[in-house]
Amino acid sequence: MRTPSRRRPRATLALAAAGTLLAPLLSGCWAGAGGSGSGGDAINVLMVNNPQMVELQKLTVAHFTEETGIEVNFTVLPENDVRDKISQDFANQAGQYDVATLSNYEIPIYARNGWLHEMDTYVAKDVAYDEQDVLKPMRESLTGDDGKLYGQPFYGESSFLMYRKDVFEAKGLTMPPHPTWTEVADLAAEVDGAESGMKGICLRGLPGWGEVMAPLTTVVNTFGGTWFDKDWKARLNSPEWKQAVTFYVDLVREHGESGAPQSGFAECLNNMTQGKVAMWYDATSAAGSLESANSPVKGKIGYVPAPVEKTESSGWLYTWAWGIQKASRNPDDAWKFVSWASSKEYEQLVGDEIGWSNVPAGKRASTYENADYRQEAAAFQEMTKEAIEGARPNDPGVQQRPAPGIQFVGIPEFTDLGTKVSQEISAAIAGRQSVESALRKSQKLAAEISEEYEGR
Repeated sequence: MRTPSRRRPRATLALAAAGTLLAPLLSGCWAGAGGSGSGGDAINVLMVNNPQMVELQKLTVAHFTEETGIEVNFTVLPENDVRDKISQDFANQAGQYDVATLSNYEIPIYARNGWLHEMDTYVAKDVAYDEQDVLKPMRESLTGDDGKLYGQPFYGESSFLMYRKDVFEAKGLTMPPHPTWTEVADLAAEVDGAESGMKGICLRGLPGWGEVMAPLTTVVNTFGGTWFDKDWKARLNSPEWKQAVTFYVDLVREHGESGAPQSGFAECLNNMTQGKVAMWYDATSAAGSLESANSPVKGKIGYVPAPVEKTESSGWLYTWAWGIQKASRNPDDAWKFVSWASSKEYEQLVGDEIGWSNVPAGKRASTYENADYRQEAAAFQEMTKEAIEGARPNDPGVQQRPAPGIQFVGIPEFTDLGTKVSQEISAAIAGRQSVESALRKSQKLAAEISEEYEGR
C-alpha cells in the first residue's frame, strides 16, 4: 500500500488532520463527557449514533459492566459531530476519551501521528479474541505503517443497492443481478410514485466527507474519475467528474427523496424503512435494520451489488472500529471493552437478545459460518460478504491512484477537502448552484492539495 503522507513530518500531519479544530481546545473552551477524564474502573467511550452502536450501549451495563465491574460512560453523536470531537480530543491527546469509534480512514493516519495505542500486545495475550477470525480486508485496513494493529472492527461494510421487491413485482419490473447506474436511473423513473408518497431512490445529499461524498465518490470511480491522478494532479474538473456528479445530482433531484440536501445515512434508512423510497444505494450494514423483527419492510427488500459503469465493481470498504487513545489513563480496561464489543461472544449476545439480523457483522469469518446468522440474515449476508471481499481500496477505478481509498483519499487533508467539496455538491443538489459551479470551486480546493504533493 502506497502511503505518500508517510514522508511528511508528524507535526504537519497532526495539524492537517486536526485543522482549526485545535483552537477551542487551546483556548480551554471545550469539555467532553466525564469532566476531567476517566479514572479507576471506568472508561469514557465516544461513538457514532448508528443503530448497532445504540444497541451496544443498552447491552453494556447488563453484561460487560456486570461481568468486569468496569463502568462505561458513553457519549453518542451523529457522524459529522463525532468525527469533529474525536479529532479534537485525539489530536490534542487530552485523554478525555479512552476509546472512540474510528474508521479505516482515520486509524492509519492517527497511528502515524502517535495518537493511538497499538493492540498487538493485547491481541497476543487475548487468545480467546481470535484475531485471525477477523476478515483479512478489515485487519489490513486497521494496520499502521509499522505493521501493527491500531484498531478492531465493531462492524464492517461495503455498499450495495437495496430495492423493494414487492414494488418492482407490482410494476412488472426486474432488477438486473449486476445493475449499471444507467439501468438504476431508468428504474428509479419507473418506480417513482409507485405507491403514495414513494420516490424512486434515496441517495445521500447531506454535507460531510463521510456522508454525501461516500456514495458519490464510488459513482465517480465507476464513471472513470478520480480525485487525483497518479502524479497528484487534481481531477475534479475532468469530464468524468462532471458526468458522474451531473448524473448523481440529476437522479436525486428528479427521483430522489424529499429533503435530499439534508439526508444522510440515518435519514435514508428511515425513508426506506417507512416505505418512502423504492431503492436505496448505501452501506451493507443497513440491511440488519431493514430486516430486523420490528421492521415494516422485513422480507420485502432485495439486494444487488453496487451499480457500475466502467468498472467491474464499485462497492466501498469501511469499518467503524475501536481505537484506544494513546493518552488513555486506562488502556487495559479500554482493551477489555474493545475485545468484548468486537468479540464472537458479543455477536452471540446480540443474536440471542436482539436478533441475528442485528449482529454487527462484516468483520468475522465465523459469523458467516454461523447457522443462526445465515438463516436470519439470509436475504443479505452472502451479498454483504462478497461485497466486502471484492472491495478494491488500492485500485477502485480505471487508472492508478496516488493513495489508497475507495470512498475517500487516504491522506490527512481529505477530511477538510472532502467536507468542503461536499458542501458544494449539496448546494448543487439543493439547486443553489450548478454542477459546473460546484466543480469549479471544488477543483480549486483540490489543486491546493496537489501543490503540496506533486513532485514528491
